[in-house]
Amino acid sequence: MIRSRVHPAWIVLGALALAMLGGTGLRSVFGVYIKPLEADFGWSRAALSGAAAVSLLVFGAVGPLAGPTQVLEYLGRYTHRVAISNERLVSHTDGVVRFRWRDYADGDRVKIMTLAAEEFIRRFLLHVVPGGFVRIRHFGFLANRTRRAKLARCRALLAQPAPAASAIESVPALMRRLTGIDIERCPVCQQGRLHVTEILTPTSPATRCVPVVDTS
Repeated sequence: MIRSRVHPAWIVLGALALAMLGGTGLRSVFGVYIKPLEADFGWSRAALSGAAAVSLLVFGAVGPLAGPTQVLEYLGRYTHRVAISNERLVSHTDGVVRFRWRDYADGDRVKIMTLAAEEFIRRFLLHVVPGGFVRIRHFGFLANRTRRAKLARCRALLAQPAPAASAIESVPALMRRLTGIDIERCPVCQQGRLHVTEILTPTSPATRCVPVVDTS
């Protein structure tokens, strides 16, 4: 018998859809105030519509999920992480890869799966975004091409100071904060410290000369 289980992602998407529908109903009365706001404050209808859209997104979709922090934490699992972490890899011997996986249909039990190296690589590459596609695409005042100028304009209109420049966090510090793993510690003795001795710069592959054939 094949047991089916709804993936948690579908539950979250359903909750988001219901929240946005509810938020739309609660905020439908916003149209009544457009005319007075235009007359009293001189705001354009585009600006008012944009404010209503932001209100719907922030309070209608994010509100039921306990805030934007939880939403970003959930989405970050799919946008800023690889398909499989190194901790899940068990072994790679004789062209066979063994790794841990969680069987949600069997009480969330952790099991070991064995795959041929070619099949493992094939499944891993299914998660690679094709050329020309990105996982997150910004638009509006957060578009990459005009982000700096438009953010400065937004701060000027809101009379807000520019944020202080924050120190760039190193990769080892970032890994310790996110995963608790010290990548500079020797994985064998767990005592020594690893040091960078050389940085290999990428090199472009040699171009192959294509013979020119005279077809005249």
